[in-house]
Amino acid sequence: MSFELHPRLAAGTHPIAVLNGCHVLLKDNACFPWILIVPEVEEGIEDLHQLDAARYEEVTSLVRTISIFVSEHFSPDKLNVACIGNVVRQMHIHLVGRSESDPAWPGTVWASDVKKPYLPDEIASIRHAARRFLNEELDQDD
Repeated sequence: MSFELHPRLAAGTHPIAVLNGCHVLLKDNACFPWILIVPEVEEGIEDLHQLDAARYEEVTSLVRTISIFVSEHFSPDKLNVACIGNVVRQMHIHLVGRSESDPAWPGTVWASDVKKPYLPDEIASIRHAARRFLNEELDQDD
C-alpha cells in the first residue's frame, strides 16, 4: 500500500511526527490548539469502525496519547476529538483544544472564519514539545 497525504491536509498543516503508521500534524491555525492524526490506511477506509481490531487499537491509543499532550501542553477547558471527513474523505482524526475564551466558543472550529497562522518559532516550539512528550511516552511503554 502506498500512502499519500491528501493535498488539502498537507497544505494546512505542519508535520510533527509519524508514529505507528500515523502522521501527526499541527493544524496551521494558532487560534486553536489543533492536532490531526492521519493513519496510513487503504483507500476507502474512512471511519474508525472500518479498521481491524489491532489497527483500531493502535490508532485510538495514539489518539489518547496525543489528547494527553494537548491537554497538558495547551491546558484547554475542553478537548474535542472527531473523525469527521465530510470534506476530505481520507481518514483523519481532529483533536482540538477548546477554551471559553477562544474566538469560536462555544460553536465549532469548522464554522469559524478566524484564522491566524503560526509563526515559525511557535511551530518549532510545539513540534519540539510534542516530540519530547511522545518520546517519553514511548519509553514508558517499553
